[in-house]
Amino acid sequence: MIKKILVANRGEIAVRIIRACKELGITSAAIYSEADFGALHTILADESYLIGPAPSSQSYLNKEKIIKLAKEINADAIHPGYGFLSENFEFIKLVEENGIIFIGPSSKSVEMMGSKTAARKLMQAHNVPIVPGTTEPIKSMSEGLNFAEQIGFPVLLKASAGGGGKGMRKVFSKDEFESAFESTKREALKAFGNDDVYIEKLIENPKHIEVQVLADKSGNYRHLFERECSIQRRHQKIIEESPSSFLDDKTRAAINEAAINAAKACNYFNAGTIEFLMDENKNFYFLEMNTRLQVEHPVTEFVTGIDLVREQIMIANGEKISFQQKNVIQNGFAIECRIYAEDSTQGFLPSTGKLKLYREPSGLNVRVDSGIMTDGEISIHYDPMISKLVCWGKSRDEAINRSLRALDEYFIGGVSTNIAFLKFILQSEEFIAGKHNINLVEQKLLKEFENRMSEFTTEDDELAAAILSAYLKKSLKLKTQTDNFTTNRWREQLYE
Repeated sequence: MIKKILVANRGEIAVRIIRACKELGITSAAIYSEADFGALHTILADESYLIGPAPSSQSYLNKEKIIKLAKEINADAIHPGYGFLSENFEFIKLVEENGIIFIGPSSKSVEMMGSKTAARKLMQAHNVPIVPGTTEPIKSMSEGLNFAEQIGFPVLLKASAGGGGKGMRKVFSKDEFESAFESTKREALKAFGNDDVYIEKLIENPKHIEVQVLADKSGNYRHLFERECSIQRRHQKIIEESPSSFLDDKTRAAINEAAINAAKACNYFNAGTIEFLMDENKNFYFLEMNTRLQVEHPVTEFVTGIDLVREQIMIANGEKISFQQKNVIQNGFAIECRIYAEDSTQGFLPSTGKLKLYREPSGLNVRVDSGIMTDGEISIHYDPMISKLVCWGKSRDEAINRSLRALDEYFIGGVSTNIAFLKFILQSEEFIAGKHNINLVEQKLLKEFENRMSEFTTEDDELAAAILSAYLKKSLKLKTQTDNFTTNRWREQLYE
């Protein structure tokens, strides 16, 4: 039985796992770098251990040190969260060899799906549709150009070991191919230590649809329906929702079946996500498999009522999935907004520093997953995500309106955020109509936001923080008892 879990991550996902441990009566052990001393996940965990200096290569990515610590503190299992070492098959193999339970899939499954070309070949063999393209890395520029001309431009060059939007280039003509091929290989080598590149036919303006799956070690497989992840910037997801308003029942059934087949193809167990591209005619194609818990898993939890982290732990403990497929239903609509410390006036560059004030929204069917608090630090060393706002509604319109209301309730001082941009997207005609695709943000919405920025950025974050802080300290006095205490009044009196 799992009695103690070492959480090999930080921030909101570490907090999420720690909470699941507490509800299961399992001891949680957190790790932290020097930059994360006093962070929320270290406070909530039963035990916390310094793992190394601030750079992730010396702390959260230090495989040997994490395993050594797990053995020293008698941890039965390691939960990797997402990112860092969660999809590193070499780390998973070390965990397995040291007799520690890895809360996730086997190292073999991760290795099989880690290579995009090998995964494409595997999917093709198991009747999972793949985008037309190569199933082996391209050996030379001339070979790649010949293949690109065979399937026709535009094409997409992709790193075989890639992920997270890195190592990708769109190529629209023969003249662009050579420089794109060389730059993709360089980026792939730098990001993944592997410069293998393959080619896919570019599906123009697709939707990004993914299916959450669970499998146990007894061979039981379940899907938890789909998530729509088409709102992206620089290939990074910004807003996710479930269910997708684009899918009909027939397409939904087909894509769920394909996801289960994909998981079976690599003898998968634990939580995983099968990602697909879908064209305007609802044809879908395998993109990749994320062999871990996803950032956007809360939207699935909201619409299905199933605790994915709890299921992960139970499966790792040798138990069967706790529910039957017939009992999984999509109830209502959920939307997740990723709150980043970014400066929307400076090309969304990361905004680092100390949070002088941090206040989260709340209310009916509003969930906030965060690993930060007032006086917490947004470090240059890690991803600048502050929190994830997830809102549920009986209808999609209700979920959108609730999300807008909740975004208005955030008060974050000390750093700039992308909240104004998120509000702009949620109110765009394309998003409301469900007609968005993965290119909408960069091809249209970014420019429109720049032109209308003043409408959505009515308050400076520092000013909002100062106003609320002063209000909470009761240092602002209304001129009369009948004054309306609006944000504008706060502003006026603060200046006075």
